[in-house]
Amino acid sequence: QVQLVESGGGLVQAGGSLRLSCAASGRIFSINNMGWYCQAPGKQRELVAEITRGGIINYADSVKGRFAISRDNTKNTVYLQMNRLKPEDTGVYYCKAEHIVVGSYWGQGTQVTVSS
Repeated sequence: QVQLVESGGGLVQAGGSLRLSCAASGRIFSINNMGWYCQAPGKQRELVAEITRGGIINYADSVKGRFAISRDNTKNTVYLQMNRLKPEDTGVYYCKAEHIVVGSYWGQGTQVTVSS
């Protein structure tokens, strides 16, 4: 089992910044990719950014140049620095961890609201 605990969401004005954190515990030694997904109201959950254990990163086109994902393997934590936030970034942000045997684990989600 892997447990994921997210933090850092909140309400921010457009143009502002937030930093999300996701701490993993449990059977973390077999986790490869970790990432962040966003589910906006009335929409499907979509990839925002992901990072492999080795540091290879992939971003959604909509956040390139504004968001930065990073990972501290010593703390089993993945971060999402969100800058120049837009109202369309509003949604519930979920952390995801890919276990090489079991598959995907998800966090409980953290709300990000960007006001115009």
